[in-house]
Amino acid sequence: MTLFVDMDEVIADTYRAHITLYNKEFNENLTVEECMGGEVWQSVPENRRNRIHSHCHEVGFFRALPPIEGSIEVIKELTKEYDVFIASAAMQFPNSLIEKHYWLDEYFPFIDWKRRILCGDKHILRGDILIDDRTYNLENFDGRSIMFSSPHNIHTNGFERVNSWQEVAEKLL
Repeated sequence: MTLFVDMDEVIADTYRAHITLYNKEFNENLTVEECMGGEVWQSVPENRRNRIHSHCHEVGFFRALPPIEGSIEVIKELTKEYDVFIASAAMQFPNSLIEKHYWLDEYFPFIDWKRRILCGDKHILRGDILIDDRTYNLENFDGRSIMFSSPHNIHTNGFERVNSWQEVAEKLL
């Protein structure tokens, strides 16, 4: 079976990275809890929102992301039972292409470069399972769609949901 796994908010913690950078730059104490149910930029004053948006355009942003807890170990086990591909919409932020490639080399070296799909739109994916945090990717997927919980999607319904990589393991291994 073919399994596609998204990067941002599924194996790479972009959400908390935005908060960390925002707090450092503005000497604030914004928390994940204060952002629940929306994007980080929606939780900051309007005159600072563009700064949140600019993080993804900065050199080094994607390369410095911490992995989501449990993702490395569980995906390593999944590769023993599934044809695993990492699929990330990377074209919107050109720096992310090379940075995501090197990030995967560091944290997921067992995922060969031939199994990395850095694309513009995931509607092209055809397989059995997609694990993603974004509704627009999941609703257009023809196979089994699994929503990985992220602070921005906690109020989203209509998809099979997992809250951690341990839950992924319980469902798929």
